[in-house]
Parts: sequence; C-alpha cells; structure tokens
Amino acid sequence: MLSFSRRTSSLLATTACLFLVSCGADDVASPGAGSVDVVINQPAPTPTPTGTATPTPLTAAQFAAATTANGATASVITVDEQLALVTGGSNNNVNGFGNTLSGVYPVSGTSLTTASNPQTVLGNTSFIQNTSYVGALSGPNDNSFSGWTCNSTAATFLNSSSCLAVPNIGSGGSTATCPTGTTDAGLVQTFRACRLPTVITSSLTLPKISGVFYRFSGQTEVGNDVGATGADSGVTLTIQPGVTLAADGSDSAVDLLLVNRGSRINAVGTADAPIIFTSQQNLASNGVSDVTQGQWGGIILLGRATTGVCATGTGGTTGTPCQAQIEGVTGRNYGGSNDADNSGTMQYVQIRYTGFEVSPGNELQGLTLGATGSGTTIDHVQSHNSSDDGIEIFGGTTNLKYFVVTGADDDGFDVDNGWRGFMQFIIAAQKISGATADSFATEIDSNGSEDLIPRTYGRYANFTFVQSTGTSVPVAAIRLRGGADFAFVNGIVKTPSGEGCVNIIASEGTGANRTTIRAANSALQDVGPPTFNSIYFQCQGR
Repeated sequence: MLSFSRRTSSLLATTACLFLVSCGADDVASPGAGSVDVVINQPAPTPTPTGTATPTPLTAAQFAAATTANGATASVITVDEQLALVTGGSNNNVNGFGNTLSGVYPVSGTSLTTASNPQTVLGNTSFIQNTSYVGALSGPNDNSFSGWTCNSTAATFLNSSSCLAVPNIGSGGSTATCPTGTTDAGLVQTFRACRLPTVITSSLTLPKISGVFYRFSGQTEVGNDVGATGADSGVTLTIQPGVTLAADGSDSAVDLLLVNRGSRINAVGTADAPIIFTSQQNLASNGVSDVTQGQWGGIILLGRATTGVCATGTGGTTGTPCQAQIEGVTGRNYGGSNDADNSGTMQYVQIRYTGFEVSPGNELQGLTLGATGSGTTIDHVQSHNSSDDGIEIFGGTTNLKYFVVTGADDDGFDVDNGWRGFMQFIIAAQKISGATADSFATEIDSNGSEDLIPRTYGRYANFTFVQSTGTSVPVAAIRLRGGADFAFVNGIVKTPSGEGCVNIIASEGTGANRTTIRAANSALQDVGPPTFNSIYFQCQGR
C-alpha cells in the first residue's frame, strides 16, 4: 500500500507540471521587470495580555489609625497590631479596590470575599441566619431592603420612594374623624392632625385612616416609669401599618416619643405600608431637603435589662439594680435586672429627620435604646438624616436585624454601657455633605469604664458600612474601644481617600494587658481580642 501511494503521488505531480507548461504558467510564475508587484500584508502582532491590575497593598498606617484615650500613650494599639488582628482572621481582604459597589449594593452576585458561616463563627443559631455572601445585600437584585426604606443621596434601595416625598397619608382629611384617645388639632396642608396625649396612661391604638396623621408635641410618653423592678404598667401604644406620625415643630419644645420602663410600643408595619415617624415639615411638598436633619428629638425606648453604668446609689451591693438616666431628657431612667425584658416591637418603620443636642455629649438620636431586653423586637427599621447617631444603645440585650442608617451626622451604630447582643443585615451609609469629624459607621465602647460588668459584647454579621467623603473625614469606619468584646463576620467596609478602616483603642493596661485586645478572662467577663472573619475592606477611596 505504501509503494502504491508514493507512485501515485509522483504521477500526479508530473501531470501537473506538464499542464502548467502547456498553459504558459512558467512565465507567470517568474515575473520580470515591469510586472505587477505582489504585496504581502503581515498580520498585526497579537497584544500581550496584561491581566487584572494588582493593587498596591495598603500600609498598616493607611488601613488603621492608632489613637490614644485619656492620654494613655502606654496603652496605644499600634497600626501594625491592628492590621495583624484583622489578617489573623479567616477570609479577610484588606486590599479591596475598584468598582465593587454601586451605592450599598454589590455590582455582582459573587461574594466579594469568601463568606463564613456566621452561625458557627458567632455560636448563635436562634437569631443569626447562615449566609453565603458578605455584606448586608447578596447582590444587585437583593430586594430585602426594598419598599419599606426611603431613598436619598446617602443610599438608594430597589423599589423605594424618596425620603423627601410626602408620606402616603391619603385624601379625605377635611372630613376625617380622629379616633378615641386623640385630639383633633385641625388641618395641616390637607391632612387631619390627630394629637396624641402628652402622657399615654392607657393602651392606645392608632389606626390607618385616609387623610389622617398623628401629631406629637413636646415630650410625649407611653406609660409612667415603673422603676427597675416594678411590674408592667400594661400600657401599649399600637400603631397600624401605613400610619404617619409627625412631630409638631411649631414651638420651642423638643418633640420626642419616649416609652417608659414597663410599657410597650407595638409599631408593626409591612414592606408595602411602613410606619413613618417624621417632622411636620415633611408633610408639605419641598418641605425638606436632602440635608434636612434635627427637626425633632427621635424615639426612646427604656427597659429593665442590665446595664454597666450606674447612677449613684444603684448597682453593686446597694440592693437596687444598676440604673442610669437616659441621655437627652431629664429624670427618665433605664436599667434593671431582667435581661428578657420586653419594651415592644418595631418592624417596617422609618424614622426621618431627627437628632438634637441638648448639651455637648448629651444628645438625642434617631432611635435610642436604654437597657431594653431580649424580648424587645427591632427589625426592618431605617433611621434617616439624624443630626446625631442613627441609633445608640445603652446597655441591654436587644438584637437588631435589617436595620439601616442613612445620612447620620455622627455615628451609624453606637453601642456602649454593656450592651450584649447580635446584629445582622445592617447598613450604615454616611451623609455625603460632611459628617462630623468624629463620625463612624459604628462606634463601640463601654463609656470609658473598661471593666464594668456587664461588659459590652457585640456580634455583627452581614454588615455594609459605606463612609462618604465630606468636609470632615473621620479616621476610620469602625471604632472599637473601652475594653469592649466584639466579633465581625461577613462584612463590607468602604472608606474615602484619607480614611482608614479600623481604629482599635485601649485606655488602660500596658503590653499584653491592654484592654480591648488582652487575653480572655472569665472573671472580668472578657472573651479576648476582637475577631474579624470574611470582611472585605476597601479603604482610602481605592
């Protein structure tokens, strides 16, 4: 077979040569002078692939900030030590960069770093949910914050309306009748104002009535304080889905709603009909702007759970449980010994345009929790444009889920005085017009008292913290100090140019005994240094 093939090939080649000669092909194949030039176009070289740009690693000084507390320079936690705490965890990325977020939403459904099981990391399966992604949102189409939130330049959410919009109060205010327990205060715009009593001494329900909003003026209280150990008052303020409540704002009094120890609030909206607490200015078109804040005092819930900061004559061996006066008002206390205390339920609620500085260091914020217990339910709540913190928690054991802070002038989540709890699916999106120089996505401490019991002990899972460039740039997004015990898992932290991501502080001890990062000590209720797992850090505007 091989000989036949070769002979056949030779015969075909000879035949082809004879054919070409007979056709004059020999002259064409050997052009002489004056013949047509044959131009050969060389193919363009294939470019060498450049691959994905590799970011320059941040220095420790760019990632973290080392500051002193109370002048205790010996207790400084260096930037190298802070970075080592973070890199010592699992699945953390400290060099995030590029187009990763669109506002607070990830630009893709792929987790920015490998997620951890928060139930396992935090040792909680009853409240914490397992997730396969980092941050509060799984991707660009996550609708868990849709509808019940409102939109602003700080953050926008899928299918949500503008925070500037007049709430959906409805028509028919001119003929509407105020429900029992409220007082007709006339028309505001076209809406019927039904005023709440200054002190609500028996249970009151606020139904959704088209054309009606509920007005509160000055310090409006639910129940009277029953003390640290008193029996429940039996007074509950119930607010139905879709109801709007507005602070008066027509006089010099600070308008706020306060729920005393032993009483409850039952404000349960829905995703399609959230309950809205706002200022009366927000009831008129163009009555507020994107920078409006501080038009009323906010909401305060006071409970009988434990707290670490005690008024004189309480706590310790006095026989009276530890209690203290809440910030922003006079003579209203929080604290007790019942960590399961129930101050009510707030779900699908917006709190707009709050915050008030009574005096330096004595402020009102969007929502204030004073030693509320684990029986208190807080989820699907937005605090928008507070002139102070979005939420501040003084002690207690209340857990939070689906809580978003937008446009706060100070901190997003401020916890202290021995709060012991869990938060999951939380967002802090700082105002873009220049928050205060001391503003953080979260500020965590024990009010400067390093070893008070209960020790602040918090766990954050699935959080998104986005700091914005403003006239004053804080040193970091996360401030952790005061000997507080904390764990962070499945988070996203993004800061602008000039701002690091973490600021861990100790104000007592030296060497290995510095508070906040020292080893566990059960006698002091101390579980050891903070832990970080599956956190994507995109610092310094990268």
